[in-house]
Amino acid sequence: MFRQSKTFLSKLRCLSVLQRPKSISAAERALQYVVGQKIHGFTVREVTPVPDLFLTAVKLDHDVTGAQYLHAARDDSNNLFSVQFRTTPMDNTGVPHILEHTVLCGSQRFPCRDPFFKMLNRSLSTFMNAFTASDYTMYPFSTQNAKDFQNLLSVYLDAVFFPSLRELDFWQEGWRLENENPTDPSSPLMFKGVVFNEMKGVFSDNERVYAQHLQNKLLPDHTYSVVSGGEPLAITDLTWEQLKHFHATHYHPSNARFFTYGDLPLEQHLKQIEEEALCKFQRTDPDTAVPAQTLWDKPREDHVTCSLDPLAPDPTKQNTLCVSYLLGDITDTFEAFTLSLLSSLMISGPNSPFYKALIEPKIGTDFSSVVGYDGSTKQASFSVGLQGMAEENIEKVKCIISQTIDDIIATGFEEERIEALLHKIEIQMKHQSTMYSFTFSQYPVQLLKISENVARFRQCLQENPRYIQDKVQHYFKENTHQLTLSMSPDEQYVEKQSNAEQDKLQQKIQALSDAARIDIYEKGLQLLSEQCKTQDASCLPALKVSDIEPTIPRTPVQMGAAGGVPVQYCEQPTNGMVYFRAMCNLNTLPEDLKIYVPLFCYNNKLNGIFCCGEFDYRQQAQQMELKTGGMSVTPQIISDTADLDLYEQGILLTSACLERNLPDMFHLWSDLFNSPHFDDEERLRVLVMMSAQELSNGISYSGHVYAMTRAARSLTPAADLQETFGGMDQVSHMITQMWSSKLNIFPNIFPSESFNLCLEHPHRFFVIYSQVKFMKRMAEMTDLTSILRKLPRIKRHLFNPDNMRCAVNATPQKMEDTAVEVERFMGNITSLRKERKPVRPVIVEVMNHKPLDPRAPSGSAASRKLVSEARFKPCQMKTYFELPYPVNFVSECVRTVPFTHEDYASLCILGRMMTAKFLHGEIREKGGAYGGGARMGGNGLFSFYSYRDPNCSQTLAAFRSGVEWARDGRFTQQDVDEAKLSVFSAVDAPIAPSEKGLGLFLNGVSDELKQAHRERLFAVTHKNLIDVAGRYLGIGQRTCGVAVLGPKNENIKKDPSWIVK
Repeated sequence: MFRQSKTFLSKLRCLSVLQRPKSISAAERALQYVVGQKIHGFTVREVTPVPDLFLTAVKLDHDVTGAQYLHAARDDSNNLFSVQFRTTPMDNTGVPHILEHTVLCGSQRFPCRDPFFKMLNRSLSTFMNAFTASDYTMYPFSTQNAKDFQNLLSVYLDAVFFPSLRELDFWQEGWRLENENPTDPSSPLMFKGVVFNEMKGVFSDNERVYAQHLQNKLLPDHTYSVVSGGEPLAITDLTWEQLKHFHATHYHPSNARFFTYGDLPLEQHLKQIEEEALCKFQRTDPDTAVPAQTLWDKPREDHVTCSLDPLAPDPTKQNTLCVSYLLGDITDTFEAFTLSLLSSLMISGPNSPFYKALIEPKIGTDFSSVVGYDGSTKQASFSVGLQGMAEENIEKVKCIISQTIDDIIATGFEEERIEALLHKIEIQMKHQSTMYSFTFSQYPVQLLKISENVARFRQCLQENPRYIQDKVQHYFKENTHQLTLSMSPDEQYVEKQSNAEQDKLQQKIQALSDAARIDIYEKGLQLLSEQCKTQDASCLPALKVSDIEPTIPRTPVQMGAAGGVPVQYCEQPTNGMVYFRAMCNLNTLPEDLKIYVPLFCYNNKLNGIFCCGEFDYRQQAQQMELKTGGMSVTPQIISDTADLDLYEQGILLTSACLERNLPDMFHLWSDLFNSPHFDDEERLRVLVMMSAQELSNGISYSGHVYAMTRAARSLTPAADLQETFGGMDQVSHMITQMWSSKLNIFPNIFPSESFNLCLEHPHRFFVIYSQVKFMKRMAEMTDLTSILRKLPRIKRHLFNPDNMRCAVNATPQKMEDTAVEVERFMGNITSLRKERKPVRPVIVEVMNHKPLDPRAPSGSAASRKLVSEARFKPCQMKTYFELPYPVNFVSECVRTVPFTHEDYASLCILGRMMTAKFLHGEIREKGGAYGGGARMGGNGLFSFYSYRDPNCSQTLAAFRSGVEWARDGRFTQQDVDEAKLSVFSAVDAPIAPSEKGLGLFLNGVSDELKQAHRERLFAVTHKNLIDVAGRYLGIGQRTCGVAVLGPKNENIKKDPSWIVK
């Protein structure tokens, strides 16, 4: 995976949440190490307690090779490992990226093909991946099972230090010339390869194009001047020999850093790493250090082009301009901390000077895609600018940026803003859901000492009231190493890219001799033969199904009531934080208002148009930052666990705060409920423009999610409701009908932060896509007062205690105080209570949980009021969206069964097994797509998908072949067991204290339902999988939808069975 880091700390989510009881903690045990102590070939260099994060950091060096090692000892059973190499390419061939893929394709001890993907199904890992950044490559994993940790460590060590690096794997993962049909020598030659197609997808996104150019041009002297992931056409210049040479010079322990985290003994890790890898190496001088960039004596300007954005609300405003400043070395940890804080003060939130100067005048639609502090390179940078602007405003924006810097130097920042930012840091320390891996910064332990950095920062301010202004003067006003980069669209950009690829292809072909053509054909057959072989994975270590815990850990909750509103209380070790949620259903909301719910939620989420009580929106935002960790409102559409034609529609209110700020948080909620003001049209316009721009940037990162959800729209009423929330056809109809005299309608998605997160929650991303279209159309409206008038009506229906249920997670010591504050909050909003009739005729009330205490107050049994759509009729639908991208996103969805159905577990296992044992080979290895597979969703839909896929029809055929493969039973019991391991690794993924009990609160999934599902998963047999494949997925037995997003496809356009958009 190619990753352009935004921070030099790589966050690995969902650690630090599960604890094992011990007489002495892992952090305390680690304090017993002594500087100079020898342990299995390593020497302890530093032992540092980090009380902020409840851990002890132990820093070591390997005596022979000089490899560096950092261990973070903490009472967390989700143990993590990563090994990282400094990789500094000097050309655009993407050699570190292709090497990252290829080392995972087999090694000396584990010579089978693709041990990495096979281990996904032979372990209980909670995380496995690999990343290529601008100057390093990282290989991390995490697991809660000690045996699994050792197994994965063996595979990872052998992969990176002793890979096979077969030429066939280079062809498959990197690039190759091959016949379009490998079995037909007369078919045309074309470029193929997983990374080749991945990077074509990456650079179809204008934001990524701009970010890459900005880094390359700001740091032009060394490795940052090239594309480490690979520029697609330059990739085709890389040779197998160059790949092997890069591994030999970069993948050595002397160029490596190791990191481990968790409660497993450090000695065990060191012993295994020494015996299996490091003992076979001697120290070398890797010569991979990145030299400091030579500083410029005067600022520079440059210009680049990009493709036209067909989703832009105004085609005449597609220019981007940004000024980027080179800052100091990231190894100065306190200076980096200070500059990061300074960046937030300058650009974050409506009170920041650059927000006021650049966003509020509506010169552009949003900040430039690269904005703020970036510590992902050896020397950090700060960037600020605008996108979605007219060309004639470029000079104006330059002047505004310069003037804003002068204003900051003159006036500084209000003390309250600084305190709000420091409060945010305190919240981040208390909120225990992440842990960090370290990169090539020199003193990473210092980065963990957050409280010390905060205290030092306060001291600097006390000693010099102009401390921050002096930093701005030095790094921005007096800094001559600054780049002003503009980007404008070129109507021929896509055509030029395509022509360049064809020219490069023809150059390669014309240079071929007849013998070389024959060789290409024969190698293509050889690769196809290898891809079709059944792989013997017996050399790989594996857990057994018997290693899986038979029962789930219980999450006790107590049910109560506050002002007649059901409240779920969940006592957890939240480290001084209180987490509050409220679900408000939409059942009484008139149909004509429902389309505006995403807008209503988006504006709340961003401290939007609401001026509450005595505060204007700036003051309201400031109070939220000072007193909470954030307050948000998000739309929710939740399928029932027992009936696919039932669903809940609502909005979810979410907030968190430090325990000392509990009354203030609920006071802010009371103001939001009781006294919001909906009268600032200009503020609404700014937020609509920002929303439209933000959400439309980056379809290439979530196209598979949109395809999956679009394919599902005709299969269940819950999926159909996504259209009501702003889907393309519904929105076009309504907006045209309502605003045709005021609105220029342009054709219209949203970059996912995590591929897997998208797959787990596709409905969330579809709502965002729908919101994109709606926001874009509204951005063109000349008068928004009619929209403003709708928002109070929505508020009256949604912020009604009669439609609410609440949940609180807090420590046992604070739960009583929290209950008092919830009661007071409900008392404050009781005037909003009003009985309203549901709009839909059939509402089914389903109990979430019975009160544990028979003496519990009335109303304490939480229920979900579900909408019944008995008249909904699932139907077949195939939709194709032609978009200006060089790759496809393909999906086929099938309506199956809900969560509590006896066949649901079998379909979950089938999806994982089909992905690993059939679709991965067909779609990725043979087809060259970056990803693809099948999964069973909680919404009762079985979904096939592909991601950054050069194919369309071939992939749809692979989906159908996968079903036949399963129906024919062409899999073994070992395949079934491996699929179970893979499913359980997700089922048993760590849950943060703040998230415990959330499944019961939102979905009604109790511990009893989870345990029943678990037992059904264990019981799935070979026969069950054949049965469900035929019963639900076979032709004639299924109701399915298909969606494709991708480049022009004449075959689909000619097929009358497709709806073409």
